[in-house]
Amino acid sequence: MSDEFRGNGTGRAGGEGRLFYSSLITHHSSLLRRLLVLAAFAFWQGGFTFYAGVVVPLGTEVLGGAGEQARVTRLVTWYLNLSGAAALAVFALDVLAVRPLRRARWPVWAAVALLLAVLAWMHPHLDALFHGEDAYLDDRATFRVWHRTYLWLSTVQWGLALLFALLTLAAWRAEDRGPP
Repeated sequence: MSDEFRGNGTGRAGGEGRLFYSSLITHHSSLLRRLLVLAAFAFWQGGFTFYAGVVVPLGTEVLGGAGEQARVTRLVTWYLNLSGAAALAVFALDVLAVRPLRRARWPVWAAVALLLAVLAWMHPHLDALFHGEDAYLDDRATFRVWHRTYLWLSTVQWGLALLFALLTLAAWRAEDRGPP
């Protein structure tokens, strides 16, 4: 048997081989982690953007008004918040795994997470303003204030999530370049 396959430190079966396979595994796990981050971001923020920009206006038109569309949105927002929590867990793992820009990414991550917590807290309060299956509102003025606040906080969260994505791409680029 040749020295290359005996594992005596020469060739790929030995020391160089362990380094090669270790590097290969690290590279693939990094790619898999990055793919997971991108998929989580696309599902959560892409879903939010598509829903806000396409589904809500079309649903309002097709269903005959904002009240009918609200019946759908009441259900969808719960899932958007759930997907946000899952995405933030994935993002946190990435921040822990990638050293570059960690100090810049954590505060943005924390702000997005805080806004998600506030939105999740607000959702049942908004939902409670509706009565029955018909989604009837007794107090439109109160709903309007809560709803506008919810929309503004969602918009700020969306912007911060985009900032987080930009910082993440920059961190990955720095990670690929290696230590200075």
